[in-house]
Amino acid sequence: MYTFATSVDQAVGATGEYRAGGTDLQERLRARTAGASLVDIFAIEGLDGIDFTGSGVTIGALCKIAAIGAHERLQRDYPALTLPAQTLATPQTRYMATVGGVLCQRTRCTYYRHPELGCPKKGNTATCPSREGDHHFGVCFDFGPCVYPHPSSIACALLTYDATVQINADQSVSVAELVGDGRDVRRDHTLQPGQMITAIELPPATQGEKAAYVRQMSRAWAEWPAVEVVVRLIMDGTRIREARVGIGGVANIPFRLTEVEEMLADVDATDETLAAAAKVSTARCKPLPNTRYKVPMVAACVLEALEQAVINENGGRLAL
Repeated sequence: MYTFATSVDQAVGATGEYRAGGTDLQERLRARTAGASLVDIFAIEGLDGIDFTGSGVTIGALCKIAAIGAHERLQRDYPALTLPAQTLATPQTRYMATVGGVLCQRTRCTYYRHPELGCPKKGNTATCPSREGDHHFGVCFDFGPCVYPHPSSIACALLTYDATVQINADQSVSVAELVGDGRDVRRDHTLQPGQMITAIELPPATQGEKAAYVRQMSRAWAEWPAVEVVVRLIMDGTRIREARVGIGGVANIPFRLTEVEEMLADVDATDETLAAAAKVSTARCKPLPNTRYKVPMVAACVLEALEQAVINENGGRLAL
């Protein structure tokens, strides 16, 4: 079954997987791990804008990642979002991928992506085979049954803004609620059939914001970070008034390192303060046998991101 949707109502009333940029879905179609029914939504008008209001900014679900990364006002006001948007995946992917799509992409786990292997997300086995099998690129924060990292860098960034997601243009949930708590092994997000992201809303910009994005990647698997950290600091001179630290590549959901944030509340940004905060970033780590190597990478990435954010004078422009 195929539906070419020209309105939100038509899209949510249809049966099938939504296709916008198609950067994830097309790959799963080739691997025979996507359903046969498709709902094309790329032609729906009014869902690709970036609109600033008195209550913040609304980004349409069909807005391209490249457009977010290149937007000068977003770079200035929301650098913790634009920095990962400038560097995630590949230039070709950023040009085609939509912000709604990257929030709803499926796991990159080999067991899920391979048409002949079992995975609870495909419904052909009850338990995660990666836990006892190949999990070299798996989690080091073990939050739930699935042990492969959530793939969305943008979700990691949006968590630092307490962003909300519009669903079907008349509902709203937080990004944290969208990605869930990691305990449902069958799903990568909490959207139900008939629900579609229509926009992302961020709160008003905060004066004194500095940000950084740091990731570690394998050369052989360079598209997906082994560890990625988004840091958002609200600074008053050399003093950190507030910190938000999102982390990805290490758990089956992106999440915030609240223990790091608490250590950085209303403190001077000294070398000692930043080092102490980075040290507690691994407090909740529960690595698998083959993911212990990620634990020191977590602390190193957090420290580097904090240091970069403190000295960053480029806003959301990537310093090359």
